Amino acid sequence: MSKKVLIIEDNNDIRENIVEILGLANYEVFEANNGKTGVELAQKNLPDVILCDIMMPELDGYGVLYLLHKNPETASIPFIFLTAKAERLDLRKGMEMGADDYLTKPFDDMELLNAIETRLKKKEQQQSYYSNSLDRLSSLISKNSGLAELKKIIGERKSRQFKKNQVVYYEGDKGNGLYVVMSGRIKTIKLAEDGRELMTGIYNADQYLGVQAMLSNEVYSDTATALEDSQLVMIPKDQLDLLLNAHPEVAREFIKLLANDIREKEDQLLQLAYNSVRKRMAEALLKLHRQYDEAGNFKATREDLAAMAGMATETVSRTLTDFKDEHLIDKKGSTITILDLIRLAKMKN
Repeated sequence: MSKKVLIIEDNNDIRENIVEILGLANYEVFEANNGKTGVELAQKNLPDVILCDIMMPELDGYGVLYLLHKNPETASIPFIFLTAKAERLDLRKGMEMGADDYLTKPFDDMELLNAIETRLKKKEQQQSYYSNSLDRLSSLISKNSGLAELKKIIGERKSRQFKKNQVVYYEGDKGNGLYVVMSGRIKTIKLAEDGRELMTGIYNADQYLGVQAMLSNEVYSDTATALEDSQLVMIPKDQLDLLLNAHPEVAREFIKLLANDIREKEDQLLQLAYNSVRKRMAEALLKLHRQYDEAGNFKATREDLAAMAGMATETVSRTLTDFKDEHLIDKKGSTITILDLIRLAKMKN
């Protein structure tokens, strides 16, 4: 079956040229000459890839991307911006909103076809990761009917990709669903009154985001952002409420998760209040080491380490330099390698 591509472009010559090229490449092509019509066609036909101009009348490309990401049926469709502007800010805005790629006009036939093929291949890889994540969830879920029903719901929901640094939800947003991390890593942060970030958690594959907001029927208590390219599934609140009402054992499992989360946050507050700078940095490095499945090394920015340890970025730099001089770690760019786990774990306060 041929793949479906939607082109949203108000310039007739450019649009017709793209339609002709993709038709010759055996793609099934849909076309729209404005953003509003493009959104309607996307929701009706569910294409495999969307190509969209940025500057258009009625609804620009940013508006198209925003509306499609609000709809669970279209949120995971690969989205490529077409732009005549190569300005960094335009491209950056589009990528931060969740666009997968961009093509700067004018582009040739091979650039167009390569961009589409690359996104299709990446989507197939993501679906493979998604399947593997469901398999891992199966091993975590017992034969209990409620938990099996939870797995079934997750399997039926479409996953959505979040690019590195893309926000999943903001602190204060209405809690409209529970997120399951299928691949990648997500961080949660709170902003202090002085503008500094405090990292409240890191979530890996098979973990849940927004449990507190769902159980308490409140807004999200922190901001969730992708630490790396990640894939998430969102279970709508009304669907989750039905599951929890029908299967109290599922609610008990989430209460356990919430209790563990609260305990970790209490430990974090105690560390921030009573531990020295060196001790806090050692704890942050050890936590990241565990989060990355105890791999030999991991990547962490100064800003993320500062948010985890509750210190200024300048202090992070000085402390990491000291640790490197003491042969506790090695550091090349943002990649950190733990050289002496035992000494880090026994760091004196």
